[in-house]
Amino acid sequence: MSIGSVCSPPPSSALFHMFSMLESAAEQMMVHRDFQAAFDTCERGLESLNNMEQEESRCAEIKAGFCIVGIQALAELNQWPRVLPWVLKLYEHQEKIPAKILQMCIILYSKVGEPAVMQEAARAWLHCPSNSRASGFRTVAELYLLHVLVPLGHSEAAREFIVGDAGSGVFTEHQRQTALEVVEARDRENREPAPNPDSTLDTEISARTVSSQGAVVHKLEAMLRFLYRRLLTSSFPLRRVFLLSVLLYMLFLRMDPALPSSFMWISKLLQLLKQMWRTMFAPYYQTPT
Repeated sequence: MSIGSVCSPPPSSALFHMFSMLESAAEQMMVHRDFQAAFDTCERGLESLNNMEQEESRCAEIKAGFCIVGIQALAELNQWPRVLPWVLKLYEHQEKIPAKILQMCIILYSKVGEPAVMQEAARAWLHCPSNSRASGFRTVAELYLLHVLVPLGHSEAAREFIVGDAGSGVFTEHQRQTALEVVEARDRENREPAPNPDSTLDTEISARTVSSQGAVVHKLEAMLRFLYRRLLTSSFPLRRVFLLSVLLYMLFLRMDPALPSSFMWISKLLQLLKQMWRTMFAPYYQTPT
């Protein structure tokens, strides 16, 4: 909807001036990206409208227009906590907030992760009998359900709303069934414990580390057994054999002996070295043939 269709045509020069201020606020925000100036213009325009009580009812859309531009300016200024209090100051009662402005507030607070801020205002608005005939009533009801009750995990309140008077007057039977399924799905998600990403990552790293160490140890064990078989048929100097074993250990494992995960691999190496030692220095009758 263009700003020119907000009030057509203005019945007085005063309202025409308000219309010009609204266009100026929109231009400051959309063209010049001067959000503070846009909000200040909205404030001045709204103050002027309050001084025109005799004609305010004829141009309520201009007031809503200033409010919409002001909400967008506050959001751009990252001053979203001021939005709902500011709107309530303008309209005094939650039930009197226009539907499209309430829709903007619900979406804004949902986007910033604070849907609870709008729970009471939206509930009061939806339960006001005069609002049930508003053109945006159904949209407000859908936003209240999907962006307030469901994210907050208020499953019982959501079910009561769907099957209650407000939901029955807005949703068809198929839509009510779909909405109940959405609530049930979110309820199941909330009951299931969320996986701890840190523990999952630690488990994967541990598994990979153990697998890698296991492959290295198998390779080292095969090389030491090959060396052991060569010792049975050759006469390598003991110092070179021991030095070679230590170098193989340092080259392939390079593990901290203080780590508990290193005990098993060091034990295997020790057993192989003991077996080599007994083969070289045990009595002849203990040497395997």
